[in-house]
Parts: sequence; C-alpha cells; structure tokens
Amino acid sequence: MSETENQQKGTPRRPRINKMPFLVATIFIIVVVLVAFVSALIKKYTPSKEQADLQEYYHLEEEDDMALVLDQQLLEETAKYWDGQVYMKFETVQQYFNQRFYWDSNENILRYTTDTDVISVNAGERSYMVGKKNHKESYTIVKMEGASIYLALDFIQKYTNLEYSLYEGPKRARIISEWGEVSKASVKKNTQIRVRGGIKSPIVSEVKKGDGVLVLESGEDWAKVCMEDGMIGWLQKKRLGEVTQEIISRDFEEPEFSHLLKDEPVSLGWHQVTSQEANDRVADVLQSTKGVNVISPTWFYLNDNEGNIYSLASRDYVEYCHQQDVDVWALVSNLENPDVDTTYVLTHTSTRDYLTNQIIAAAIEYDLDGINLDFEALSGDVGDAYIQFVRELSIKCENNDLVLSVDNYVPSSYTAFYNRREQALFADYVVIMAYDEHTSASEDIGSVASIGFVEQGVADTLEEVPPEQTIMGIPFYSRVWELTPKEGAGEDVESASEGYIPYTFTCVEEGMQTVENRYTENGAQAIWSKEDGQYVSEYQNGGKTYKIWIENEISLEEKLKVMKKYRLAGAAYWKLGLERPTAWDTIVKYVN
Repeated sequence: MSETENQQKGTPRRPRINKMPFLVATIFIIVVVLVAFVSALIKKYTPSKEQADLQEYYHLEEEDDMALVLDQQLLEETAKYWDGQVYMKFETVQQYFNQRFYWDSNENILRYTTDTDVISVNAGERSYMVGKKNHKESYTIVKMEGASIYLALDFIQKYTNLEYSLYEGPKRARIISEWGEVSKASVKKNTQIRVRGGIKSPIVSEVKKGDGVLVLESGEDWAKVCMEDGMIGWLQKKRLGEVTQEIISRDFEEPEFSHLLKDEPVSLGWHQVTSQEANDRVADVLQSTKGVNVISPTWFYLNDNEGNIYSLASRDYVEYCHQQDVDVWALVSNLENPDVDTTYVLTHTSTRDYLTNQIIAAAIEYDLDGINLDFEALSGDVGDAYIQFVRELSIKCENNDLVLSVDNYVPSSYTAFYNRREQALFADYVVIMAYDEHTSASEDIGSVASIGFVEQGVADTLEEVPPEQTIMGIPFYSRVWELTPKEGAGEDVESASEGYIPYTFTCVEEGMQTVENRYTENGAQAIWSKEDGQYVSEYQNGGKTYKIWIENEISLEEKLKVMKKYRLAGAAYWKLGLERPTAWDTIVKYVN
C-alpha cells in the first residue's frame, strides 16, 4: 500500500526526531569529564607552589626567638637573639652542648671547670673569673628572664668544640658540634626542599643548581637534606648528584686531664678513728698488716651548714706513716653529724667553696698525701652540685699535689647521678665499695658481698671508669642475721602470699675471727656456696635462727681474683682491725 493510500485511509504519520541536541549534550558531558580528568591529572602531578609558614616550621613564636639547627637537626628548643648575641637556655646547653656548665640557682652563679681552672660568672655581668684572674667580655654572659637562665653562645663556644653561623628569614643559628664524616651532594637542577617528601608538601626553600647539601636521610624517591644555611627539608632524589663522604673538623684544644696515680698497686686500709686517742694506736694497726701502702683515717666530717669540718687529724700519725712508707689519704665524710644538710652545703657556691678550702687547708696543715671523699646517702636532686664539688675539689687537690679518691656505691639506676664517668675525669681514683649487698634495711637477708654482686659492680663501674683508676673496696666483716619467726606464720592468708617472709630479722656486723668463733661455738658447720663465692653457716639458738655469709680468707681471695682479672688499680679494705693476720697473706699474693 502506498503512502498516499495510507494517508487517504487516515493512518497517522510518524514524526521525524532531531538527534542533534542529544549528540551535543553527550559530547559536552564527555568534554567536561575529560577536562575534569585532565585537570585532576595536572593538579595531581604539578608541584605545589604553597610556601611553608617558616615561623611555625622553625618553632618561632616571639620576635626575639631564634631557631636552632644543631648538627643538621632542627631542635624543638629555640634561642633568644638579644643585643646582637645568641642566648640559649641553660637546660638546652646542658642537654645538647656541654653538661659541664653548672648553675647555682641559690646564689645566681655560673660555674665551669676545665682541667686546670674553675670559671665563675655572676648573672648579669660581663666580667668573669678564671681562678683568681679577672676577665671581661663585650656582652653580658648570663641573663635571667623570669625563671629562665640564658647563656651567651659565644661564651659557650669558649669551652665547647662548636662553630655557628647566623641567618635571616627566619632567624636561625646553624651550629655544628659533631665532627667527622658527613654525606654531601650537589643539586643538579633548580628545585625546592619541602616540609615532607612529596610535591604537594609546602616549600621550605628554593635550591639552585650547583648548591651543596648534606644528605641526612634517603628514601625511595626523596631525601632529607640540610642546606649550607641550615634550611632543612625533603628534596627529590633525582635532583641530587652523586653522594660523597667528607670529613669535617675544627681546631679546638680539648682539655687534657692528668691524674696522680701510684706506680704500684694501691693497697688501702680504712682506719676508723673516732677520737684523738685512737690516733696513738696507728703503730699497732699498721704492724698488724702486710702490704698496705695507703691508710685512710676517718678524720674529717662535714659539721655544719656553713661548710666547716670537724677534725680528728694528728700530725704525729702522718709522720709515723711516712716513716713506714705509707701514704695518708684522710677520709672526709658527710654522715657523722645528722643535723647537717649536705644538699644545702653543696648547692650553695659560697658554702661549697668554704668546705673545699677547709679540706685543702687541713691537708696542707697535716702534710697529707691525699683525700678520700666519702659522701654517701645523697639524693638525686643534689647530683649536679655533688659532681661540681668533685670537680672543684680536684683542681685544688692537683694544685697542691694531693691525690683525690672518691668512694662510690656499685652502679645502679638510683645512683646514676653520682656520674662516675665525670668523676674519673677529675678525680685520680674511683673506689667502688663492692659490699653492703644486703643491709639491715634490705627486704631480706643475704650476703654482704657475694661474688656475683662484686663482679657485676666492677664490670658496671668499668663502663665509666678506666681500670687503672678503679680501686675495689672489700669487706673485712660479715653480717650475722638473727631470724625471729613471725606469730602465725604458715597459718594465715598472708603466709600464703608470694614472697612472704616468715620471720623478722636484725643483724650485727662482726669481724672474721669473731664470726668463726660464733658459729663453731654453736656447733655449726660452714658450707661452701659456689653461687656466693663464700662459706655459709646456720644454727639455732633460743628459738631463733642465725645465718651468716662468711667473709674470710677464702671469700677474700675470690674477690681479689676479680680485681686481678679486670686489672684494677688495687684494693681497699673496710675496716682495719676486723681482719685476722692470715688475711694479709692472701692479700699480698694479689696486690703486691
């Protein structure tokens, strides 16, 4: 049927559809998507031009703040820039630069001790003392701002192997204090260093072709670098040339510490002197020994908070010892007068100086050969002041040809503030008191000085002190433990708890022969303990148990073997009079 016929019969005609608008819309959408996709690609792979907030990046909050870049590390701590000088907080100086600076917050005095001199500076002054000589700088050396203490970097540099340069935008000091090998490279093309690795990270600084940088860290595509001006950030590794190693150094005269050491092993006996009359017995005391070449009488102790010392010294005593070729290193203690505040004396420069002068004056007056410093039971908050005391005393001892030995506990976490490493630089000898493993204050009974305790104490000391300066302290005494059973022990809930001790205990200290008489008279045997390196005895009497870890010639020899093994400077014995004659036959085999 023709179209005309269809029309004539009334069949409707299909309208013609215009597809152009749909095609245009589709193309438009595709273009928009492509543009968005391309824009996203461009955005993703185009480096950001955002500049980092350098004030925030370098931790600068106040106008006079100065950033610190130390050995290619940006510190959280900042300095101050006042009157053309860089000032650093005292805590920053101690943490990062030089722990030998000491600040007396009671009298506002800065101290620094070299191998030969004590330097002293009053806060707010340009002048300072080196020994008894006055010196002056063009700047204020120590400034106080509120509760904070600031030291001039130029003054720090006098006594510290560092160099520094200053830069602007932002204000920063680049400081080098570690010398040796560094990794360096040249930049091959103009680029940027950024806060983090990645082209979208904010820009820290522009870098030009040919600039040299120090390579601090190296990742897969990015490297952390430090520019010559102290700007630190991340740079694309493809922009770096070959990384080479270079040695950096600086001429600086490091202190050279010397020590007055004996040509022979030290065999030191502590002589407990509690009265002037006791000095008259020195001949009997020495004649009972063999091989002792140093005696340390307990003559001096800190007697008040002004730094005065009480003295039991005797010139006749010293003269007799010298006639026997025995040196006298008088002991100075802080334990005898319970009313004295050792912390007060040591943390005030005036009283610490007075104490030092009193000790030296006494040493000169009595013609002593040395000082044995025995300051015990100190708390951690006096640690810095105590070490400063050792430093200052050592300088005056050396100037007067006096040997300085310092008594120490075996190393532990709670005695770390005694800083044996620093002691060893200034003092001549460090004495390790390798005893009192168990005392009346201990949680349980045990040996005074088991061999494991002794050897561990020596080994730990040698982590800080050279063996030729280490003297091992040995006990001549044992503790006799008296154990009293607790009422109801084994019958109550407490008794079933882990670590329960079914007795109370007390102890007394006794010498070698007294201990042997005690356990033999009570019909007890002494049984060898390999673990303790000594004999152990136990007996019952009056419903109580008595137990002794015995110090005698056998245990003494085990300890002396440790001394010999580690090639120590010698041995010291607490105390003369508690040994028996045969002990000296053992000692001379190892010490002389």
